[in-house]
Amino acid sequence: MTSETLIILALAIPAVAVGIIPIFNSQPNLRETITLSAAGLLFMAIFTLLIRVLEGERPEVELIQVVPELPISFAVEPLGMIFAAVAGTLWIVNSIYSIGYMRGNNEPRQTPFYMCFALAISATMGIAFADNLFTLFLFYEILTLSTYPLVTHKGTDEARAGGRLYLVLLLGTSTVLLLPAIIWTWFLTGTLEFTPGGILGGKVDDLTLGLLLALYVFGIGKAAVMPVHAWLPAAMVAPTPVSALLHAVAVVKAGVFTMLKVVVYIFGIENLAATGAGDWLLYVAGFTVIMASVIALRQDNLKRRLAFSTISQLSYVVLATAILTPISAIGAAMHIAAHAISKITLFFAAGSVYTAAHVTEVSQMRGIGRKMPWTMTAFAIGGLSMIGLPLTAGFLGKWFILQGAVDSGKWFAVAVIVLSTILNAGYFLPVIVSSFLKPIDEKTSKDDTIFHNHGEAPLPIVIALTLTAAGTIALFIFPGALFDLASAMVDLGTEVTNIVPEPSTLPAGEIGYE
Repeated sequence: MTSETLIILALAIPAVAVGIIPIFNSQPNLRETITLSAAGLLFMAIFTLLIRVLEGERPEVELIQVVPELPISFAVEPLGMIFAAVAGTLWIVNSIYSIGYMRGNNEPRQTPFYMCFALAISATMGIAFADNLFTLFLFYEILTLSTYPLVTHKGTDEARAGGRLYLVLLLGTSTVLLLPAIIWTWFLTGTLEFTPGGILGGKVDDLTLGLLLALYVFGIGKAAVMPVHAWLPAAMVAPTPVSALLHAVAVVKAGVFTMLKVVVYIFGIENLAATGAGDWLLYVAGFTVIMASVIALRQDNLKRRLAFSTISQLSYVVLATAILTPISAIGAAMHIAAHAISKITLFFAAGSVYTAAHVTEVSQMRGIGRKMPWTMTAFAIGGLSMIGLPLTAGFLGKWFILQGAVDSGKWFAVAVIVLSTILNAGYFLPVIVSSFLKPIDEKTSKDDTIFHNHGEAPLPIVIALTLTAAGTIALFIFPGALFDLASAMVDLGTEVTNIVPEPSTLPAGEIGYE
């Protein structure tokens, strides 16, 4: 099978599943078998593409010319391959988790849930493989519209209010800011094609370059850079599998992926660094990282704490992008993958606690690790990864982002990374310690509506969170493919080995970089 065919299959498999799933509305087992089968087929297509891209292939396919020189077309480049591999892999695990969660909580409208989820994954593939800004924008909007019904799934007033804010902010930023930026880029350059080194170099003055960058940064609302972040905590009214989709698999990753891709392939890292037109972005990203972490410290609701953690962690990618060095861009790409698998583990654990114990607040979780050791061990691994400790995937991106900041003398970025690491520890470690080492609150445990006699959540939930927790560690131990793709993104070639520390200076798990 040709690589071009695999690109079409990656888009088509989840899209076809959208049409088949409702046929088995009255047969849940078959309906969910279709979902799992589609996820498995997508994974095989993505894995095959991944091998070929690592071997140097860069397949392209054009669907249609909308107007001359403006096609809907797709191409597989290294950064897009990272995003597609993350989404394609995690869809399988999230589907397993969803079966346990949706049935365990007797959630309504499960067939539309699986349909919208599959459509969102198809849109994600379109974003990952988009060959130009026009194609990316088209699928970016489809992703917003396909996830809106998931945010409002519960049908409550709170869910509808959260959905309205979600839709208004994401569609508003994309149509008022992002679309004009794309049109402006078209008029300035005559092309929207993603090109190594960028397409804007020498075409505009520094002021125009800075203004155009601002339109992209705040127009890509899915990246949740403050002040266009409020949609993310508002969307936490959705079921936990949807929260995992928003935070780990697709939506926010589409935001930071688009941000990084625009800087690398539209503006060009060297061009922005030489002009200084993007210097302000470092401070906007740093502010978001710290402020979101401070807000997370004050949240007792576990999902809201994780939501503000996501806002902070997303701006790590933006911060790394704003450092404007090849090594920091590598760190940004690696953090996209590391955050995805770590944060989905945390949301899986939060949903597991809710399903088994009906607990939603951090203050209610004292001693819960004794009743749910698998769940809270997975939560601990995900939390340590978000802090950025060695032996977890979260260390990977931070290592390169920090090195890029030091090498370029961006000491503000260094301070942000250090301070945010302390703040991350401040809102994750107490949850971990309290759940395992503190006694169960007797008053809480006697209230059957809050903390009844329970064990672990249903088996599919436990299987899913165990797999992602194991993957969080495995990605640290075996980072080779991820690093190769990230370094190919900035076209460093053999020079990459000069950037990576000697094996003797790395933790044992990182020798795989060499």
